[in-house]
Amino acid sequence: MEDKIIKQLKQHNLLKVIDEPLDIYLEIPHIAYIEVKKEDSKALLFTNPIDKKNHKEFTTPVLMNVFCNEEAVELFIGDGDKIAAEIQSLLKMKPPSGFMDKLSMFGQLFNLKSVFPKRLSSKGECQQIIKKGAEAKLSDLPILTTWEQDGGPFITMGQVYTTSLDGKMHNVGMYRLQVYDDQTLGMHWQIHKDSNHFFHEYKKAGKKMPVSIGIGGDPMYIWCGQAPLPIGVFELMLYGFVKKENARLVKSITNDIYVPHDVDFVIEGFVDVENMRMEGPFGDHTGYYTLEEEYPFLEVTAITSKKNPVFAATVVGKPLLEDKYMGHATERIFLPLLQTTAPDLIDYYMPENGVFHNLILGKIKTAYPGHAQQIMHAFWGVGQMSFVKHAIFVNQDAPELSSDEIIPYILNRVDTETLLITKGVVDALDHSSPKFAVGGKLGVDCTGDEIEELGIEVLEDALLLEKMQNISADIKGLKQYFTDTKNPIVVISVEKNRSQKYLIEELKPLFSHIKILAIVDEKNNTLDNPYMLVWRVVNNIDSNRDIYIDGHTISIDATNKNSHDNFQRRWPDDVVCTTSVIEDLRKRKIINVDDAFIDFWGIVEGK
Repeated sequence: MEDKIIKQLKQHNLLKVIDEPLDIYLEIPHIAYIEVKKEDSKALLFTNPIDKKNHKEFTTPVLMNVFCNEEAVELFIGDGDKIAAEIQSLLKMKPPSGFMDKLSMFGQLFNLKSVFPKRLSSKGECQQIIKKGAEAKLSDLPILTTWEQDGGPFITMGQVYTTSLDGKMHNVGMYRLQVYDDQTLGMHWQIHKDSNHFFHEYKKAGKKMPVSIGIGGDPMYIWCGQAPLPIGVFELMLYGFVKKENARLVKSITNDIYVPHDVDFVIEGFVDVENMRMEGPFGDHTGYYTLEEEYPFLEVTAITSKKNPVFAATVVGKPLLEDKYMGHATERIFLPLLQTTAPDLIDYYMPENGVFHNLILGKIKTAYPGHAQQIMHAFWGVGQMSFVKHAIFVNQDAPELSSDEIIPYILNRVDTETLLITKGVVDALDHSSPKFAVGGKLGVDCTGDEIEELGIEVLEDALLLEKMQNISADIKGLKQYFTDTKNPIVVISVEKNRSQKYLIEELKPLFSHIKILAIVDEKNNTLDNPYMLVWRVVNNIDSNRDIYIDGHTISIDATNKNSHDNFQRRWPDDVVCTTSVIEDLRKRKIINVDDAFIDFWGIVEGK
């Protein structure tokens, strides 16, 4: 019988089936990485995954890019705006004033009966095949190695189910899981996650922690696993709210964790709270490698599955990826909850090339001076919004936040007097901060009127580059953007041999021609690609260290940091595909993209 999810994808013409034998090492994930960047991207079903290194063939197909576009998101999650409106209606519910109001309220509350997961007493589809002990081998699953520098194979769409020590709180999170051997799996739950809080409860009690990992099943489980819910709220309650049906759970075979009955695989086990293991590196969703760190690990006690399972996986790296489409749904659905903290928030937008937590645009109903700064602080104190590094706020009369018109609107209002530079918590994956998980925050208040002309003289690119190169031979290229706004942007590429504060100081005589200056490395950056330049800049800067203000000129050092900057941590490499693999796949006509596509997305090294 055909898998339900695959059947739905086929019915909506959202699936591409690839029958050619392809390697779980680099080949399959590289194909998925390129496919999702296409305008007409589809989900991919690899029916014949193989492990060339170990001369192994798998009967389990690999499904990737299930959230391949907006249509797929609506198919599996629903209309984000409609769901948000329903949440908003519940948040604004008032005591009924009449009989009809009571009926209406009863209907709304009756729908909430589906929110709470239902525990079944029987076994689930996910337990049609049960392997325990030595028979439960991770190598029997087609687990992918995505990037050449990865520490090994990683499960990338694992739903990690955990329970608090007292059994009262439940959580599902989506964390990467490194395979060490057939019975050992790394647990990359970060310091801010519920699972990590539970881990420390078990550690304090000196008890091993039960964990079960679901793979596949309803794609909603995956989306729920990354939803930014408050601590202590079980994510599968969101499943019930959105789907209008209870999530149906079954008890794991070798521990007491409950998992959805219809996932394709369940990996069960216990985490030894007394031991850690080095995990990584891993090419992550920031587009950089996350470096090696110690994390807990799972000792596998059982692997159960459907009779004919499908192995679900995703690929993370430089944008654009399927997290764009998942993130857009999250953005729409969680707007009403953000508005409970910031009532004057009208809308917000987290562009995927800002890697979501690195850049947010917010539209507010400005009521008084400092209102934008107040909301910035509110954002930086709320759940996962606290990880946002750069926040730009505009007034209610601004264009749509995702439109092309929003950038000139912002640039006509940027004023050095209204910048807010502070410090706070940042994502554990952030590589640019001087210290782990703590770094700079930048707030830009663009809620006011257009600023006055400051009389800078905009020069042609070639002339400005010539003047700069007369000052420093470090400068290799220059491109200007939005020269018709009050704050034109000058982007230069450099061959870095020193701290850029010295270059910025040398360029001060030219500040009569410059309002915003951004500096990037010559290597791996293309100056006529603003999409990827935004990605580079917001990834690479720490506002306390890398922003220089001189009068009305803002300089931004977005180069890779090293000893010249007194940067004590190790700077990670960009995530790139292996050139030989890409060329081979192109030669075999498995991928069909031109050099311009490869260059635009920075697919391989040096582009």
